[in-house]
Amino acid sequence: MRGVSAAMKLLMKILFVIPAGALMLWAATHVDYSHSTNFDNYHTYSWLKVGAPNSLWQDRIQRAVDAQLAAKGWMLAPSGGDAAIAAVGAAKDEQQLNTFYDGMGGGWYWRGGGGMATTTVETIPVGSLDVDIFDAQTKKLIWRGTAEKTLSGNPEKNEKKLQDAVKDMFKKFPPVAKG
Repeated sequence: MRGVSAAMKLLMKILFVIPAGALMLWAATHVDYSHSTNFDNYHTYSWLKVGAPNSLWQDRIQRAVDAQLAAKGWMLAPSGGDAAIAAVGAAKDEQQLNTFYDGMGGGWYWRGGGGMATTTVETIPVGSLDVDIFDAQTKKLIWRGTAEKTLSGNPEKNEKKLQDAVKDMFKKFPPVAKG
């Protein structure tokens, strides 16, 4: 492929961008629960703890979880609920490697031709949230939801991401007992 046009070289640069950490950029939400628990026996809940880097986020987390549980018919009890809930939010920085390939010798091959690769490191803030629901009588964990999302520098956007993550977490709540 001699005489590769400038447009083709640009296309090759775009096609060969490999973000090594791209998987961390999409939201991940996971739920696990006790398959022998009959969630029909739970109608009320009380909070054990809400942890977050600051009280603004503690309040936002609690409101988001309260809204989802209310939508499922559960009622908040100041104390003595059928279930007890603990939620912990955190933020951390992760690194993403982006590699750009250029001048690949005029052909679609990796060896020879004097091509160059440039790798940059980008720091990505990632927020995580764990929500645990315990049976208040036995104190056994009966449900756990976890979520992780890339954060922005905008608190309003991050609050929207929190709302979306919690909504996704409780999408199939309460689960049906499997035995």
